[in-house]
Amino acid sequence: MTTLQRAKGYAKAHPLALDAALAAGVLACMVAGSFVDPHNPDGVTWGLRTPDPLSLVLMTLGAAALIFRRRAPRTVLALACACSLTESVTGDPRAPVAMCAVLALYTVASTTDRPTTWRIGLLTMTVLTGTAMVAGPLPWYAQENLAIFAWTGIGATAGDAVRSRRAFIQAIRERAERAERTREEEARRRVAEERLRIARDLHDVVAHHIALVNVQAGVAAHVMDKRPDQAKEALSHVREASRSALDELRATVGLLRQSGDPEAPTEPAPGLDRLDELAGTFRNAGLRVEVARADQDTDLPAAVGLAAYRIIQEALTNVQKHAGPEAKAEVSVVRVGPHIEITVLDDGTGDHDRAPTPGGGHGLLGMRERVTALRGTLTTGPRYGGGFRVHAILPIETRTSAPSADAAGGP
Repeated sequence: MTTLQRAKGYAKAHPLALDAALAAGVLACMVAGSFVDPHNPDGVTWGLRTPDPLSLVLMTLGAAALIFRRRAPRTVLALACACSLTESVTGDPRAPVAMCAVLALYTVASTTDRPTTWRIGLLTMTVLTGTAMVAGPLPWYAQENLAIFAWTGIGATAGDAVRSRRAFIQAIRERAERAERTREEEARRRVAEERLRIARDLHDVVAHHIALVNVQAGVAAHVMDKRPDQAKEALSHVREASRSALDELRATVGLLRQSGDPEAPTEPAPGLDRLDELAGTFRNAGLRVEVARADQDTDLPAAVGLAAYRIIQEALTNVQKHAGPEAKAEVSVVRVGPHIEITVLDDGTGDHDRAPTPGGGHGLLGMRERVTALRGTLTTGPRYGGGFRVHAILPIETRTSAPSADAAGGP
């Protein structure tokens, strides 16, 4: 740290000491100026004279007031102007007591707004200069009177310039801080959205495969003694469901890896191209599932395909968990203009109150969040006559994949 930096730090930490040093310097300048006689009677342009004792007292009072210029700038200005006015009327020739008023006016201008600076500055200039011209012992056109007008104007202008510069720097700092806060908030929002998406994927994977494992394990335990072949087949399905769950969990959790971590996930996210495979896992678990497609093999964006797959997966999982052992599910995928419509129906007679409850049951909420993120619509609820219905409408082109109007050449 340089000497200048240490001095600046000390001045900021001890402003009163800085003002006291400034007042001492101003007093020294005024006392030195009071010994100079610009109107030498011997014909010499400049000469020496003995200052008047009253002028020395006024200079001391004005300089002492400057010590408190930061705490009470307007009071200090009034006291300095009073000393200057007294000296202007009584001094002959005049001592430079107006220097205190100039510095006090600078302080007021640097700590207030521009309209106030204009009012106080014009009032100070008018009062000091007018009093010196009208009531002073020197002729009204003397250079000392014009100097008071000029120096008070310079003091007010300099203070206003310093205040404007401080305000400009403060505005730049506030904009920088605001921009930094905005970047941090945007980063936190994106992290929260990514966490929510990963949480939905984990819920869908775990709920689906654990439900299959539970059903198949129950079948194996029921037929283990009487039909070992069927029990072996059920255990085989349990193993396949467990392996599939582990693979999907590995792929999902792999998204949380750091950039330098090995074994980054390379398997693409599931989509409607795996719908038959998904239905087959539920059929192996004993659920009757019929699939009807009229989407003309539409090539969906990855986000839309993943959302459609997860919606069907969660809906069928809910059928298996809530609709009863004899339930039948119907899945339809239909292309309707710029949308893809997904419908999952069941005719179950079980507990269809599938709203999320504290501590669990977030499947429907996860569906709705997925659909809302793609600007689609989701309708769920009991069917007339029994059963449950899940109906989702997803836009085929998402906001990121849709071409802009300018690029397409039209609105």
